[in-house]
Amino acid sequence: MHRESIRDALLLTLSKSYEIDPSRFVALSKQTVDSSFARLVVAELRNQGYLEEQVRGIVRLTHRGYQIYRNDPLPYAYLA
Repeated sequence: MHRESIRDALLLTLSKSYEIDPSRFVALSKQTVDSSFARLVVAELRNQGYLEEQVRGIVRLTHRGYQIYRNDPLPYAYLA
């Protein structure tokens, strides 16, 4: 469950950034970069083609990632 909440929060943050400027990379916090769960989530999303990583901890959504995320419903926790 912890991994899913990290994934959802990361995708939400990246989608907001993508809507402002699709070419902009986002720097992840040191806490996120140091988390093994977060690194696993970033690696999975990168391997699935949802995001690209410029260097460790500097990421952005791909067009494909944004389109797929936009079509997925938000988790209940983020609707409130």
